[in-house]
Amino acid sequence: MAKNAFAAAHFHDETAARVWFESARWPDGPICPHCKSAKHYATKKAGRYRCGNNDCRKDFTVMTGSVMERSHAKLTQWAAAFHLGASSKKGFSAHQLHRELGCQYNTAWFLHHRVMEAMRRGGLDLLYMGGEGKIVEADETYYGNIPEAKRPKLTTLGQPFSKSPHYAIGRKRAVISLVERGGEVRSFSVPSAHADIVVDIVRRNIDRESRLHTDESKLYKKIGNEFTAHETVNHARKEYARGDVTTNTVESYFAIFKRGMRGVYQHCSEKHLHRYLAEFDFRYNYRASLGYNDTDRTIAAVKGGDGKRLTYHQPCPAGL
Repeated sequence: MAKNAFAAAHFHDETAARVWFESARWPDGPICPHCKSAKHYATKKAGRYRCGNNDCRKDFTVMTGSVMERSHAKLTQWAAAFHLGASSKKGFSAHQLHRELGCQYNTAWFLHHRVMEAMRRGGLDLLYMGGEGKIVEADETYYGNIPEAKRPKLTTLGQPFSKSPHYAIGRKRAVISLVERGGEVRSFSVPSAHADIVVDIVRRNIDRESRLHTDESKLYKKIGNEFTAHETVNHARKEYARGDVTTNTVESYFAIFKRGMRGVYQHCSEKHLHRYLAEFDFRYNYRASLGYNDTDRTIAAVKGGDGKRLTYHQPCPAGL
């Protein structure tokens, strides 16, 4: 009989939840999120520590300096939200979290988005995908509808992704995904699948020693010359694989993403699409075939929340 994951104590007891989060975030003991010092001592209040660095001396808890900071939700609720986010292949909705936790919907929605923010990667620390002898597939897809005022004008026949007004490409949001065969995926929400945007994404993320696999789209023709090999399949002629040349891996990822968006979330506004993509990327990159289980994914998500904040009203940059 399968084990009930929610029978674990950290889903029901606040003290157990605190201990679990501390072990997940700080496997070698508490670290001050203010100055990164490992020197600390416990205060009279359980779960609250004081930094032992004389230049800091600030108090902190396991929630400080993470997506959980200043949240009024219980740690048991946070544990359930992280677990659902890591274990639900096609995602989990805020309505589902609201029903299971018995909290207000806006609390569940915000918990969900903070968990997705913890799953989001980015920055200069990301290594190139692929490498010598490795294959990286690149493709684009479209999701949802863009409000009328924001829709790009459809160009003439023959221009990239504007084949005909009947395809209504200009009414969709563009998503670019790169998948390393047997490895990770990186997805990007972009204003439009224009050649300059696609070239910049591919150039910044894929090792030049890789073999680049795409469909026959003209978007990749120029950048393809920079790689060891650029091999394509012609979908217009019903060609989907030729030897090991295929884009089936990235298209399988798109299938999981779209089934989740249609069946679980049903709607996503443009400003949040990047966060939903990060959630699906995270689960794909920590999938079972790479040796990860639900617990591994949950702990990775908790660690991913370090140093991140997500508030209802993000502060504006100086001068705005």
